[in-house]
Amino acid sequence: MKVKVAVRVVDVTSLITESDAFYKAFTTATLLKTLNVNALIMGEVGVGKKSLAKFILPDAPIVDASDFEELLTALQSSNEIIITNIENSPNLKLLIQHINDNSVRVIATSKQTFMNIYTDEHFSVKFDILPLREREEDVHLLIEKFSLEASSIFGGENKYDSENIIPDLSENANSLRRQIMINYLLQDINDLELMDIMQNYLSSKLGSNNDYKNFLHLYEVPLIKAGLQKYKSQLQLSDKLGLNRNTLRKKITDNKHYL
Repeated sequence: MKVKVAVRVVDVTSLITESDAFYKAFTTATLLKTLNVNALIMGEVGVGKKSLAKFILPDAPIVDASDFEELLTALQSSNEIIITNIENSPNLKLLIQHINDNSVRVIATSKQTFMNIYTDEHFSVKFDILPLREREEDVHLLIEKFSLEASSIFGGENKYDSENIIPDLSENANSLRRQIMINYLLQDINDLELMDIMQNYLSSKLGSNNDYKNFLHLYEVPLIKAGLQKYKSQLQLSDKLGLNRNTLRKKITDNKHYL
C-alpha cells in the first residue's frame, strides 16, 4: 500500500505536492542538500525545477545560461550557483571549464531531457520532474493554493468555484496560476467592466473591412459554451437563445476550433 505524503517546498513559489512522482524528486533534492555534488534538474516549463534548485541551494544566485557574461562573472564570485536553462548556453565547453576552474558547486535546470558530452561528465546526478498532466494529484492542491493567493491579492473571501474549470496545464503551474488569477478577478465582473475590457482589447485589433464578422466569435463562443454547459442540449440551447436549431448548429460548426 502506497502512502501519499504531502510535502511543502518553501521558496518564492511555495511549491506543494501530493503525488508520488514529485515526492521522489523532492527526496532526491533533500539528499542533495547534504551532498557536495552537481545536479541537473530537467522538465517542462512550470513543473518546479527552480523551486527544487532553490530548495537545494537556498542562498545561491540564480543566473540564466543565456546571460553568458553575467554567468561567468557570477562563477568568479560565488562558491555555489543555480544555472537555469543550461541548454541555452552559447558555449557549454567554456562554461564547464569555468565551473571547474573556480570550483563552484552547480545546480542546473533544463526545459527538456538534456544530453551533452560536457554536462554528462560534470553532473553526477540527473533527474526529471514530470509535468502536471502526469501528476493529477497535485493539480487540485495548486488550484487551492492559487485561489488563496488570488484572494489575498484581490481581497474578499476565498469563494472561487473551481469545480467546473478545465485546468490549463499548457505551461504547468505557470499557466494554471495565470488561469486561476484571471478567473478569480473576473468572476464578479459587471457588464460595464466587461465591456471596458472588450473595448480595450478591440481598439488595438480593429482595422480591416470585415471586423464585425472577424470578432463576432468573441461574443458567440462564450455564449454557446456557457449554454451547452448549462443545458447539456443543443435543442434546449437553441430554444433559450431564440435561434433555429440549424442556425445554432452552423454557429457551432463555424466556431468548432474554439469549442
